[in-house]
Amino acid sequence: MMEENEEQSEVQQPDPSLKKGTSAGDSFRLHIVTWNVATVDPAGDLTSLLHLNSPKSPDLYVIGLQEVYSRPLRFVSDIVFDDPWSHVFMSILAPRKYIKVSSIRMQGLLLLFFSKLEHVPFIRDIQATYTRTGIFGYWGNKGGVSIHLSFYGHMLCFLNCHLAAHMKYATERVDEFERIMDTQTFECKKAPRIVDHRLVFWFGDLNFRIQDHGMHFVRSCINNQTYNLLWSKDQLLMMKKKEQLLQEFDEGPLDFQPTYKFDLNSDTYDSSGKKRKPAWTDRILWRLRSKATTADEQEENTVDAKQLEEDEEYPLKIRQDLYTSNMEYSISDHKPVIGIFTLELRKMHETPLVRLQPEGDWSADIDAMVLYSPLQPFPSSMWDWIGLYKVGFTSITDYITYTWVKDDEVAFNEEIIQVYVSKEEIPVRGGECVLCYYSSTLRSIIGISEPFKVHESKVAIEEGLVPEKINGLDKTVESEELWK
Repeated sequence: MMEENEEQSEVQQPDPSLKKGTSAGDSFRLHIVTWNVATVDPAGDLTSLLHLNSPKSPDLYVIGLQEVYSRPLRFVSDIVFDDPWSHVFMSILAPRKYIKVSSIRMQGLLLLFFSKLEHVPFIRDIQATYTRTGIFGYWGNKGGVSIHLSFYGHMLCFLNCHLAAHMKYATERVDEFERIMDTQTFECKKAPRIVDHRLVFWFGDLNFRIQDHGMHFVRSCINNQTYNLLWSKDQLLMMKKKEQLLQEFDEGPLDFQPTYKFDLNSDTYDSSGKKRKPAWTDRILWRLRSKATTADEQEENTVDAKQLEEDEEYPLKIRQDLYTSNMEYSISDHKPVIGIFTLELRKMHETPLVRLQPEGDWSADIDAMVLYSPLQPFPSSMWDWIGLYKVGFTSITDYITYTWVKDDEVAFNEEIIQVYVSKEEIPVRGGECVLCYYSSTLRSIIGISEPFKVHESKVAIEEGLVPEKINGLDKTVESEELWK
């Protein structure tokens, strides 16, 4: 479904309290994609998948892929270099001022988290982990990968799963999910387990099927768009009736075509000899932590009283604005599923932890200085570093150079600290750049400078090392318009 139909496809009416500027807090738009890509590399235009032409641009993109090509030689190369899917998403989103904040790969499972640059200093304590549930629990072709983080102080978790296949294994799928939920842990006092997070998103190729109904009835319902007649036999909805953990997760109505299984490069359901029955295998669910109300719930609740008070003081609400499949893409036997959400929350943090800026003019002809000021106390470390990035950088690791904060401090007082950068590390061609302070303890960028110009090296030009007409690190991203 194209983005121009987005308003007509909302799963519920907008909540008047979810408006930016209300006393309840600020609103943020989250765009989630889940797609089993069937070992195929990206091809074609991904504009519709990411709703790039929508008047409402997301604050966050979360993309979960399953069955990314992972044969041994390719998998090894993807460890060293970005895999084709990560590369294409970064190349599309970086010019639009998004950076890849975190990612995790386990064989064919890939999870990517992108944020608008303005939010990056407020995304902290980033951790990622994985759980294998494949053959005897040792093989990573099935399982779950997750990213845990603090977003303006609120603990969020994103879990991308690929669960056991085939109609008869519904119970096994639930068992795998419960194992993933039980075993994944994080080094975080506020949210050491997935269930401790304020908000959890669970998505992926969950592989639940439509049982009992015959092929003719299922296809008739699809052709007539009477999807609701199939819901009672959807295995995930059936399992939710008897599994407590599943009942804690919400999902929008399945008012779109089942996303599996299609003939490749077509919109035709499986016409092979197996003629697999269509199913909503690809899903997006969420769990908002609620306050324990009954005595039994209070007894089982691991969230302490202080945490509950914090939840009251800093509320978080969620609304799903869109839940649909996208029939435009046919390179896989699955269609991608898109979920768009509005998060309204009261920020726990309003200012970044660090302010930093370049001192004086920068070029490769002279050593440079960075000035930074801690705005709030934070756990600094000898492994903290400041990176120099070109405007339009793709990810935290896409730096031109970096300097260790503690090793290269040359002067400091209580308010302003100077850090030395060797001229040998500064690009001779110059260009528009920014500085970012990375905290190893918080595993995140905690401060970003305003864009500034690194001048071309006059010495290099005079010696004929740089063509005089070349100006900038990368002409595709040198424009300051990207940052306005």
